[in-house]
Amino acid sequence: MGSVQIVTTILAAAITAVAVWLAARAVMKIVAVIRLGRPDPERFADRGARTRTMLAETAGHTRMLRWTVVGAAHWFVMVGFIVLSLLVLEAYFEVVSPTGGLPLIGGLAVYGLVTELIAVLGVVGILVLIAIRVRNRPTRPGGRSRFTGSTMWQGYFVEAVVLAVLIMGFVIRGFKVATDHFEYPVWATPVSHAVGALLPDWSAGVSIAALIKIAISMTWLIVIALNVTMGVAWHRFLAFFNIFFKRDPGRVGSGLGALRPMMSNGKPLDFEEADPEKDQFGVAQVEQFTWKGLLDFSTCTECGRCQSQCPAWNTGKPLSPKLLVLSLRDHAYAKAPYLLAGGGKDLTGEEKATAAQLAHLDVLALAEADKPLIGGAEDGGVIDPDVLWSCTTCGACVEQCPVDIEHVDHIVDMRRYQVLIESSFPSEAGVMLRNLENKGNPWGAPQNTREDWTKGLGFEVPRVGEVDDFEYLFWVGCAGAFEDRAKKTTRAVATLLNEAGVKFAILGEGETCTGDPARRIGNEFVFQMLAQQNVETLNEAFEGREKSTRKIVATCPHCFNTLGNEYGQLGGEFEVVHHTQLLAHLVSVGKLTPVQPVDGGVTYHDPCYLGRHNRVFAAPREVLGSAIGGGAGGRGGAASISGAGRDSGLVEMPRNSERSFCCGAGGARMWMEEKIGKRINVDRVEEAMSTKARTIAVGCPFCSTMLSDGVNGKGAGEQVEVVDVASVLLRSVKPDAAGEKGTAAGR
Repeated sequence: MGSVQIVTTILAAAITAVAVWLAARAVMKIVAVIRLGRPDPERFADRGARTRTMLAETAGHTRMLRWTVVGAAHWFVMVGFIVLSLLVLEAYFEVVSPTGGLPLIGGLAVYGLVTELIAVLGVVGILVLIAIRVRNRPTRPGGRSRFTGSTMWQGYFVEAVVLAVLIMGFVIRGFKVATDHFEYPVWATPVSHAVGALLPDWSAGVSIAALIKIAISMTWLIVIALNVTMGVAWHRFLAFFNIFFKRDPGRVGSGLGALRPMMSNGKPLDFEEADPEKDQFGVAQVEQFTWKGLLDFSTCTECGRCQSQCPAWNTGKPLSPKLLVLSLRDHAYAKAPYLLAGGGKDLTGEEKATAAQLAHLDVLALAEADKPLIGGAEDGGVIDPDVLWSCTTCGACVEQCPVDIEHVDHIVDMRRYQVLIESSFPSEAGVMLRNLENKGNPWGAPQNTREDWTKGLGFEVPRVGEVDDFEYLFWVGCAGAFEDRAKKTTRAVATLLNEAGVKFAILGEGETCTGDPARRIGNEFVFQMLAQQNVETLNEAFEGREKSTRKIVATCPHCFNTLGNEYGQLGGEFEVVHHTQLLAHLVSVGKLTPVQPVDGGVTYHDPCYLGRHNRVFAAPREVLGSAIGGGAGGRGGAASISGAGRDSGLVEMPRNSERSFCCGAGGARMWMEEKIGKRINVDRVEEAMSTKARTIAVGCPFCSTMLSDGVNGKGAGEQVEVVDVASVLLRSVKPDAAGEKGTAAGR
């Protein structure tokens, strides 16, 4: 060992020791913070499915590859980080000896080839990611960036380190080539040999380059160890765990669909026995999130995918799912010293720690502990109320997050405390909640008018109790029973079912609101009151039937989602289909035959709670494909969701299917005034109108209302019509009987 190698070995050992010690301390801090969260025992179930899902999402990059270029570049960088860690290990042998290398595999040509290929592709990948970050920098002209609010120096630092480590790998190999100590042939390592041709015959160069590589790697480790909230780096380790512990590992769209029930001490809250002094009602303090919530916050990579897809952010609202998560993360770690010292408030608001426990704490930690979780700038709140109430619960953030953060669950948990304990929510929503409690529907319409939509249909609509042999219970929903535009859809569906010979029945006045708007605004008590009433009614209607024969068809995706995904939490097990699914089936088996083509072009708006939350993309397109062609090659038109528009005559909007843009009505926003920024429905209508289609087809009464209002607001009611998929089909199946064609104005 020469003098150069003695120095490089000592320096490498010293910086590594410091880095490892700091990293171990950082890991213990992260684990301690995550363990502050509330229990969540369900996260440990079905470990086999969790393992398979985690491996598929990480090794296969199944979520990242939705964004092809970024996903591919990130995959090569990720693989490079994992595999080329062996080259960092090899550098420790090289600081000791210029001819050093990994034992066993170090001299294998296949090892040289694989590491060379991964290093080359890693360099290309990281350069692509750097270019994308620079192109989308927040300071660029032309609008908001998905990186707005991200800690940009951290991103640049991590990317620079990756690039430098990869380059130094080629430099080390190049010096080995130049000194004739390289064990791999040219065919396996052509880039290394090319670099070697440019370098001098300097044996000390190998050890010095290896030291530089180790120093860069350990500097990275030291920096992230001193910044435990540096998600852009820590996600490399935490993402595996966050994906493993996702809510529904076997379900596409985990974290969407059903909301989690309100939990207290790891168990669903029973309102009949709940005590506000002993049981947790929503989330009022950051430590009241579950440990999975705190893991979510720690894992955020600040990539901004959620932000770029969020309808609130895109229309000038203060909500960014990314910034919300980052605020909660920073608050949790700043408050952690106080909590880890025994501090915290009990459910009555009393301090749990003694004065002695808190005496040694930093004043900043104590100040952080005094911050309200929800509050305006004047209150020093962590999350502004306008941020909390801007969410439509559309799920675009959850859909796009590459590390499976469950934003919607966390937002609703905070809303639950605000509504149930603080009684703090937008005033206009109070009318809706009172109507739900007193009238059983958000509009406050008399219950005895629920069946008025059946008048003048020309056939009898059977009621449950009057007939026993129905195949489907037709869940009309509040909008379908009371809202004029939605009643046209209800009548169209009933007419089509009757035409197809489907035996169905309705509950009529026995039906009440499913409770969706109450649950998503945060009033779990009203939701459970309505849901338990409906579950009892439905169980009675289906008495004696197996689940497979307890079939419900719903026209509202919010009812569809609640009945099918959430009533099981309360003992209601039903087979629920959306009306577009049933109509697509009836068309495919020939029970409904479109004959009249639809003129003027059709574009389809995917409702969030039908598409993204429940993965129903093809059925509405199949129905529209049949109707547009008047039955000529209709079904084939939706064979490919992304290409359905081109194949079937359906003109797709740029944002469609799982990336569909919200109408603005979800999350109980239907009953809240939109006072900040551009109206979400107007943004979506402008996109729909850009397709030049004369018909905007929808599959949701909320979407119908919002988009119709947007069309009318643009003064285009005479040129563009908003109409449900069922009405489009009815016009094609029974042109003379379709009746109310009208315009988007609902004439």
